[in-house]
Order: sequence, then structure tokens, then C-alpha cells
Amino acid sequence: MDYNIIQIVLIFAVTFIVAIDQFSFLESLYQPIVTGMVVGLILGDVTTGLIVGGTYQLMTIGNMPVGGAQPPNAVIGGIMAAVLAITLDLEPNAAVGMAVPFSLLGQYGVTLIFTLMSPVMSVADKYANEANPKGIERINYLAMAALGTIFGLVVTLFFIGGDTFGQTIADAIPAWLMGGLSAAGGMMRFVGFAILLKVMISGELWGFYFMGFALAIVVSSIEALASPALIILALVGFGFAFWDFQVHTKIADSAGNVVGGSDGDGI
Repeated sequence: MDYNIIQIVLIFAVTFIVAIDQFSFLESLYQPIVTGMVVGLILGDVTTGLIVGGTYQLMTIGNMPVGGAQPPNAVIGGIMAAVLAITLDLEPNAAVGMAVPFSLLGQYGVTLIFTLMSPVMSVADKYANEANPKGIERINYLAMAALGTIFGLVVTLFFIGGDTFGQTIADAIPAWLMGGLSAAGGMMRFVGFAILLKVMISGELWGFYFMGFALAIVVSSIEALASPALIILALVGFGFAFWDFQVHTKIADSAGNVVGGSDGDGI
């Protein structure tokens, strides 16, 4: 695929901004479903960008940092999945599978920034004792700029060299292995949901889970309902959730208790 200097600059700028958003802006701009659409706009294929972004979003939906440990980074992985799919004309699931190593680069980049900034926290403490907010702001801006620059350079370098480098790799991969990558990419969305359910699920919700799974199979198998299946399932799920909330609220109110949960209720 041919690209120009404007596309290169835009890819760098988008990566720079969403890398910072992940930890500082917190506007969810870094989510793969958003970056996939934006990369698609830049490269002229919004449909592929949305499909790849949505697929990668499902894969990472259960990923969360625990303490200082970072999961494979969704920013670089999501952007590179869209770039690979569009520039190399890859099947979306295969592009998601090929983007996993790039997400590990993002993970290493975040860990590197955290490590480098750890000693600087003593300087921030000194500024706090001196009531010097400007000094603390400068430290934050430094960390944000460093993270955005590292992410931007990684994505941009692979974007520039990806047409040749990536095509060489894609041509060298046998058909059976590409099929395996595609299957793995398709399975990752279910792994993401499994991780999320492991945290959120409570014993009372298993019935709804199996009911939703069965409903998804039925709706998807009907040709007329296959396209809007996700919206249909989302509305049905919202209906059950709202009904369950109302029932529990009424029970708690009638008992004079404060609505709350326990350790066994999930989140």
C-alpha cells in the first residue's frame, strides 16, 4: 500500500495522543475500537479498521493492570492490528493474531517508563513539600511525553517499514500457519470475555450467562437477524439487567437495608 507523509504524521500523532490517554486523559480514546476506526480513516478503509478494532477490543476487554504488572498493551496492539490488516490486506482475525507481538512491545515500553520514573517520585515528593505544583506538573508532562514518543516511534517505524517488512513475513508464512493465526485471533475475543467473567461473574448470574449464550446462537443462525444480532442481544441483556436491578432494589427497600454487595457477589 502506498502512503504519504501526511498519513505518517497522523499515525504518529494519533499514537502519541492515545498512549497518553491510557494513563492521563482517561477519555477511552486508546480503546482499540476507537483507534481502529481512526486508523481506518487515515488509511482509507474505515470498515476494516472498525472490524479489526472491534475484534481486538473483545480480546482485551478483560485485561487490567495489577499493581505494577502490565498486560499486553492495547494501544500499540490495536493500532498495529488495523495497520497490518489494511496495508497487507489481511483477514481481520489473522491481523489480530499478528499484532500480539507488537502489544508486548507496548507492555515493555510502559514498564520501561514506570521504571525510569520511579526514582523521580522522590523529586515529586520534594516539590509537594515545597508546595510547588508547577514542578509536579513538569514531571507529569515529562512522563506523558516520554510514553507518547516511545509508542509513536514504535508504531510509525513499523508502519513505514511494514509494507515491505510485513509483506515479506506474510508471504513467508505458509497457508496452514496463517489459518492458525486467524483461528487464534478469532478465539482471543472469547478469552477476553472469559477473563472479564472470571472477575465479574457471581453465582446468581450463571443462568443469565447460559441463556444469553443460547440466545446468541439462535439469533446468529437466523439470516434476517444476523446483522443486527449484537444490538438485539445488547438490548435483551440490558432488559434483564435493569429488571434484576429493580427487583433487588425493591427487596432491599422492603427489608430496610442499604443496597450493596458482598465478596461473593462479583463486582
